Amino acid sequence: MHEYSIVSALIEQCESHARANGAREITRVAIKVGQLSGVEPALLQTAFDTFKLEGICRNSELQMQIQPLVIHCHTCQQDVEMPHRQVICPQCHGRDTTVIDGEDLLLMQLEMAT
Repeated sequence: MHEYSIVSALIEQCESHARANGAREITRVAIKVGQLSGVEPALLQTAFDTFKLEGICRNSELQMQIQPLVIHCHTCQQDVEMPHRQVICPQCHGRDTTVIDGEDLLLMQLEMAT
């Protein structure tokens, strides 16, 4: 389960930001999870709840924004939010598309107490 290694890296990043800002604890961690990121949100939550028990994140809440897949079609020049994991344009059925959002896992915001 790669969610454990992802959460371990996330908590390290949070701790680094906390040290740089003189925070004594982190109360909220907000992340954006792309539909194509390969991360299972429920497993990510479980891993976070396990890893946060020790350290500066122990009282923090994990907030996840699930980012749907968004593609750009080079044929019809439309940006389309896709309800499913497909990259064929629903407007013109073109296959010349580029994923423009929904692939990443990003740390968006930290709430810290000093």
